Amino acid sequence: MVSIKKTFLSRLNHYWLVTIIIFCIGFSSFAQSKKINWMTFAEAIEAQKKVPKKILMDVYTTWCGPCILMDKNTFQNPDVVNYVNKYYYAVKFNGEGNETVYFFNRTFNNPNFDPNRNGRNATHQLTQFLGVTGYPTVVFFSENADPIMPLVGYYKPQQIELFLKMIKQGDYQIFSKPEDFENYQKNFRPRFRG
Repeated sequence: MVSIKKTFLSRLNHYWLVTIIIFCIGFSSFAQSKKINWMTFAEAIEAQKKVPKKILMDVYTTWCGPCILMDKNTFQNPDVVNYVNKYYYAVKFNGEGNETVYFFNRTFNNPNFDPNRNGRNATHQLTQFLGVTGYPTVVFFSENADPIMPLVGYYKPQQIELFLKMIKQGDYQIFSKPEDFENYQKNFRPRFRG
């Protein structure tokens, strides 16, 4: 009887150990899939050549409070994460960073970047080229990497949903006057939570 009990307990412990391992692996995979798949601009442009998708570029700075909030509250929202990962190539770009970017047959960098500086730094040439006037700014690009529009400021998940869907579907192309967008916005029903 003692032998049967030991065998049973041994199998039970083995069962729980295997269950816990499977749960941890599954939870780890689940947690990883709930983040936006950020890439560099060069990686996004290269990916477009294989599978055409629009690009969403989050232009941020390290000192920008609203950038941090948007990263935390909007870009980690499960509905935003799922939508962006499915329909866009997502790029994180430091508007005052030191990255060298090749775009539109030009090389963009930040010649006045100071690595010893805390807080604000010099503005990157690509940031200027894209017409970014404040942080955060989300810049949308077509499947051919042509800039579509910038979206300046902090947006909550349900606020950015309108633009994510409007750009993805190409609805912005039918607007001929400001009233067209106002009507589109008025009739839009958000589905994202949060």
